[in-house]
Amino acid sequence: MRVFEGWPFASAGLVKVDLSLSTANSDDCVVARRLYGPGCYGSEPFFVAREPNNPAAEEDDGYLVTYVHNENTNESKFLVMDAKSPNLEIVASVRLPQRVPYGFHGLFVREDDLNKLQ
Repeated sequence: MRVFEGWPFASAGLVKVDLSLSTANSDDCVVARRLYGPGCYGSEPFFVAREPNNPAAEEDDGYLVTYVHNENTNESKFLVMDAKSPNLEIVASVRLPQRVPYGFHGLFVREDDLNKLQ
């Protein structure tokens, strides 16, 4: 779930929720969060399973990936975060040569699914 702050199409961070913990207080179900930092806003995140073909894997065993742009430095990065971590720990950060616009959509497709198209 994205955290919005001031910009209509960009998020200031992410929160992970566990709806089984939900009560009248909506913060009760937040189990992880990551704010991108001052002046940093992200695009739509995607979940990428660590072991996509393992039916025994937990539903959050994988990575969250997203693009983040820093308005102060005009830098864009591709972030890979550990989806099981309570602070959505960044495990990889790739500086991009071009700005990624807010609202940019992507799609993660597994290699075996791509191979089916050939």
